[in-house]
Amino acid sequence: MRRLAVLLVSPVLVAGLLSGCGGGSGTSAEEQGLPAVTGSYGDKPKVKVDKTVKAGKTVKTAVLKEGKGPVVAKGDLLVADYLGSIYKSGKVFDNSYDRKAPAAFTLKSGQNGVISGWVTALAGKKMGSRVLMVLPPKAGYGATGNPQAGIKGTDSLVFVVDLIARYGAKSSTPAPKPVSGLPKDLPTVTGAWGAEPKITVPKGTTPPKAPAVKVVATGSGEKIAKGNLLVVQYTASSWANTLLSKTWGVQGPQGVPVGAADGQPNPFDLLLGTPVGSRVLLTLPAQAGKDAAKESVAVVIDVLGQNGTAKKESS
Repeated sequence: MRRLAVLLVSPVLVAGLLSGCGGGSGTSAEEQGLPAVTGSYGDKPKVKVDKTVKAGKTVKTAVLKEGKGPVVAKGDLLVADYLGSIYKSGKVFDNSYDRKAPAAFTLKSGQNGVISGWVTALAGKKMGSRVLMVLPPKAGYGATGNPQAGIKGTDSLVFVVDLIARYGAKSSTPAPKPVSGLPKDLPTVTGAWGAEPKITVPKGTTPPKAPAVKVVATGSGEKIAKGNLLVVQYTASSWANTLLSKTWGVQGPQGVPVGAADGQPNPFDLLLGTPVGSRVLLTLPAQAGKDAAKESVAVVIDVLGQNGTAKKESS
């Protein structure tokens, strides 16, 4: 199974993107001469650009369908379906609809964030909305473009985004019910729900030989289902009690796939069937050739939510 860090690599759209600037607009798509978009919320959109109309030098947005859910704010984790294309050629360079799974990204510019045009266009929009945006290069991938996606430094971009859910740094669920009678040869987990937990691996605790999950406290939400995007906060420690990584106070809630359609296994698949709102202890053996007593891993995962595609969530 892939290690935990690999799981948090975002799609090409949202990983390691450049910051930029731009002005938003609340006028309609037609008034701004924006591309025509066909398809309903949740369906893969088709975009047609009028090539006689220039993209312009500022961020242009239009809400094609306004939702009734909560508003997303800068810094939130946003779960969404999206399609991105190059304005001039119409080439689609990335979309989540074909993957049949939404994406999750933190709505901020810079490291671990998104291109600045997304922040400009999406902050303040309601969940359940379909948003169209046209971004000049400076609000997209900048002068260097994104060669991996076939985007040049001079390319303006078109995105259609279906907003599904948002999670803030303090998002939580009802407190789960602690599980009694846990095995005594496990790492211990302490801390109140809604706050960063602490992991302690007592000296002499037997390292795991295979990935395993133990529910520490049981939530009251729906059971985690295959193909959904799981939203979690976590902290990971080595068997020698060295902090390896955490989301608490750093990145905030993060999205991870479970039971992905590509068939690639990951440790979070072990959470399938666990109720949302649970606190879970995931133990991972050390990599081959490493000292198991020091480099096995214990991860405490607080499950905040799960989301399917925009079409699934709206049905």
